[in-house]
Amino acid sequence: MSKMKTKSGAKKRFKITANGKIKTHQVGKRHRLINNSPARTRDLRGMDALSVAETRRVKRWMPYGGGI
Repeated sequence: MSKMKTKSGAKKRFKITANGKIKTHQVGKRHRLINNSPARTRDLRGMDALSVAETRRVKRWMPYGGGI
């Protein structure tokens, strides 16, 4: 049987943690940052975890990373 393919866009954007959660970059940190308050910009540092519904969908795209 042939191997399943991983979506190439998903492997560039998401990382799976040891507990099965999916980490991704923060939204709203790319451009137009002058409109954000300094507190908002600080809050957007680091990684963010996806919701349960989005986690199910992304795991289908990554079958060998703990997918469903």
